[in-house]
Amino acid sequence: MKSPLKIFDDSYRSSPSSLIAGFDEAGRGPLCGPVVASGVILKPDFDSSKINDSKKLTDKERREVFDLIKENSIFYHISIISNQTIDKINILEASRAGMQEALDEMFIKGYKLDYILTDYMDLFTNFVPYDKLKQGDGKSLSIAAASILSKVTRDDIMIELDKKYPQYQLAKHKGYPTKLHLELLEKYGVEKDIYRLSYSPVKKLIDK
Repeated sequence: MKSPLKIFDDSYRSSPSSLIAGFDEAGRGPLCGPVVASGVILKPDFDSSKINDSKKLTDKERREVFDLIKENSIFYHISIISNQTIDKINILEASRAGMQEALDEMFIKGYKLDYILTDYMDLFTNFVPYDKLKQGDGKSLSIAAASILSKVTRDDIMIELDKKYPQYQLAKHKGYPTKLHLELLEKYGVEKDIYRLSYSPVKKLIDK
């Protein structure tokens, strides 16, 4: 039996072999680190009930399907947009830039897309029809797959940053403004190389 997310994607196909591209990001809310955006074209016959909105899965569950998604993709691209770029163009535009980069790579490779699905993001789709879906990562298999690629990649980046900046315990909270993170930030100050200086809690500490 098909998963509801697969049924949703199939409703956009004009034929069983039509290609659907899904796009999503991870890391809009954290105070530090990059935002990561991904685009993925899953094999048209691929389905897995284990794939869902990355926020609804545990870290273990996400990592279990991370390689499964890659193995069952016709193409995928993961974009990493730095905290410096986020400060320059804002988080919405940084997220858009990451998704657009992934989509542009699909066009460069010559994939003929039947439909493009995004997690509520407008992209330049080169006249390919598209839908931007509110909470699309809980509706579409392709968007959910992109959300998992983005989330696992970003978490791994934060785990690596934790080794360089252990005082912030980034592996624990992944840069989100938890009570612990804000207390550590107050105690140790702002490391400008990794923090988003335009974000209010960070800006307030710098100004203080």
